[in-house]
Amino acid sequence: MKILKKETHFDFLGLRKHAVLISSALILVGLMSLVFRGLSFGIDFTGGTLVELRYGDSVEIQEVRDSLTDAGFDDAVVQHFGTSRDVMVRLPVTVEGSSAELSGQITNSLREEVPETLSDSRVGSLQQCVSVDQPQAHDCQVQMMRVEFVGPQVGDELAEQGGLAMIYALIGILIYVAWRFEWRFALASVIALIHDVLFTLGVFSLFQLEFSLPVLAAFLAVIGYSLNDTIVVFDRIRENFRKMRKGDTVTIMNNSINQTLSRTILTSMTTLVVILALLLVGGEAIRGFSTALFIGILVGTYSSIFVASPAVLALGIKREDMLPVQKEGAAQDSAP
Repeated sequence: MKILKKETHFDFLGLRKHAVLISSALILVGLMSLVFRGLSFGIDFTGGTLVELRYGDSVEIQEVRDSLTDAGFDDAVVQHFGTSRDVMVRLPVTVEGSSAELSGQITNSLREEVPETLSDSRVGSLQQCVSVDQPQAHDCQVQMMRVEFVGPQVGDELAEQGGLAMIYALIGILIYVAWRFEWRFALASVIALIHDVLFTLGVFSLFQLEFSLPVLAAFLAVIGYSLNDTIVVFDRIRENFRKMRKGDTVTIMNNSINQTLSRTILTSMTTLVVILALLLVGGEAIRGFSTALFIGILVGTYSSIFVASPAVLALGIKREDMLPVQKEGAAQDSAP
């Protein structure tokens, strides 16, 4: 039994003006949020202290947060990671002093306050646990697993290096696509990637989602994913420019997008299923990473159709630009 593939005939480029208006409005909102609200940088960039705790039993986040507030750490960010027994506490740099002094104060305050979140019958044994020099003893109900301090200077360097990494990636993409295709395709692909990055940054700024190093890694992954999707469409456009003898530029590009549409949707859906699983059950430790990937893949799929291809068309691409250049004397050599 033969399975027939249904070919779509959507006029994607006919909607390019509407897409430009929608994208421009969303990017403008995101840029305004970035200017007036900025990004909610995590401890990786702002500097601060990160403390990991492990409980003998499950613990409520609000109880730990209340204990830290009583100890004077009002800006503490508390969340589960891994299991309900594991707690991550992040505190920004708000107290003057050396890193050793600040981390020592935080550690001591946590060891004094955390036992109060549990039942009174266990306070005695827990006080003994937190007073010993080895907090990971087997009889301890609350274990201090890790204390890490990131200075503001290191955070600034990470932010600068992360921004440079994204710029270098865009420059490398521009050179690669210009070498493989044509300069109009290279410029259009970079326009689409900048669109994806600005949109995702705008979402993180608008909803004040934490921007950390894993989120930055997700942004770089989104750039690679979006470029791959765009290259597939561009490759088919170049192939059809050389193969299709009838039809204007818009018709050929529309046919190319429709021919790759099933591949684009299938790839995006299978990837989104995995990212959605990470987002729902992956826990707080990778919540920002999976959120950035989820948003980036959605907007990357959109941009490969409604941003990259219209950008190539607006730059004045023509069939003649994609035809192979004939060498001088080739026609005479082929003559009988």
